[in-house]
Amino acid sequence: MSQSVTSARRNISSGGAYENVFGYSRAVRVGDDIHVSGTCAPVGHEDSDAETQTRAILAIVEKAIAEAGGSMSDVVRTVVYVRDMADADGVARGHLEHFDAIRPASTLVQVSSMLRPWQKVEIETYAKVVA
Repeated sequence: MSQSVTSARRNISSGGAYENVFGYSRAVRVGDDIHVSGTCAPVGHEDSDAETQTRAILAIVEKAIAEAGGSMSDVVRTVVYVRDMADADGVARGHLEHFDAIRPASTLVQVSSMLRPWQKVEIETYAKVVA
């Protein structure tokens, strides 16, 4: 569900309740730039490994970017947060499935915790839509 703030800015909502608690949007498009908030795997992935969570995350990201008028081929940067660097190989495999031909700039860092204790990965995504 989208909500326009100004004609130059378009907020994309995931419909999640936490957006109203925290005051954020799943994605924001301003001009040709699309910024996708840090995204974790949704409920239902409590027992999933990091690679599976990465795939679930990137499906959410792909949907948000499409709603904002872009595609995964427009992605120029990802920032990947993991709770455990031991999961880096699985996360890399999931990331590569979406970005092998695109090759965005990317950063991978380890963090101490996430919103839910079972979440292993969070990904921020930035895209530039070029006509």
